[in-house]
Amino acid sequence: MPQKLIFEDSYKKLGFETFSENNPEALKENEYKSEIKILYVPEGYELSVDFSHYKTEQPSLFFLTNQHLQVEKGVKESNLLYYNRDFYCIQIHDKEVACDGLLFHNVFEIPFVVLNEKESTVIKNIFQSIKQELEWKDSSAEEMIRTYLKQIIIHATRMWKKQNLDNDTVKIPGHELDIFRDFSRYLEIHFREKHHVADYAGLLHIVPKTLTHKFKNLNLESPNRMIINRILLEAKRLLLYTDKPVKEIAYNLGYEDPAYFNRLFTGKTGSTPTNFRKNYSSGKKYNI
Repeated sequence: MPQKLIFEDSYKKLGFETFSENNPEALKENEYKSEIKILYVPEGYELSVDFSHYKTEQPSLFFLTNQHLQVEKGVKESNLLYYNRDFYCIQIHDKEVACDGLLFHNVFEIPFVVLNEKESTVIKNIFQSIKQELEWKDSSAEEMIRTYLKQIIIHATRMWKKQNLDNDTVKIPGHELDIFRDFSRYLEIHFREKHHVADYAGLLHIVPKTLTHKFKNLNLESPNRMIINRILLEAKRLLLYTDKPVKEIAYNLGYEDPAYFNRLFTGKTGSTPTNFRKNYSSGKKYNI
């Protein structure tokens, strides 16, 4: 059985669980659906996040909010931290390490950080410290745990930036990061009712053409395409993981005309919503 430890009061919640190689399937996503999640996975795991499949060749950290998670195979122990916004999401936190910082919602759709041996040891030690605080149940445990949680996010944010921004594929100047981070955050909040680039440009206090050019200059997909991709991702989740009719899904995603939504989905995916629900088998596969 997985080991479960939890801190909880009227509003705040943080849990810690350990999963062994004998029961990776015990990590049931539905139990943690509403929480922010940090999953430490050693090498030798196979798991799916939404419609992408990962095989870990090195220890990795996955940062998840409402993605669908399924662990298919596991070697050694994995650890899961899950918490709500009341526990850690104070607005005065630096944007990069808040609950909606670089790791959880970003325009690159990269939900993981790969760890080398030294980094893995550091992260495992912090996880262990959180576990001990939860076991001791001291009156100061909450603040200590929050401090450790922030350390994980700071370490991982540095590693994420090094792995994904300091390379020949993507180079984003530091002063530009806020725009891309804020675009991702606004998109996650508003994609159900705001479907146009102009909506997000307004929230960012820039003109739509400027926003589009910023993405183009960095060889990123256009903001319009990212908006559509986020809508389609949610549509796929609802088609596969709920029994909602296509018409209801269209309404949930802000489309008053289900026929238009049907055409959009079919045009972008090559399959009608009904056929996607019937025929989908597996997502992209990645080795990390």
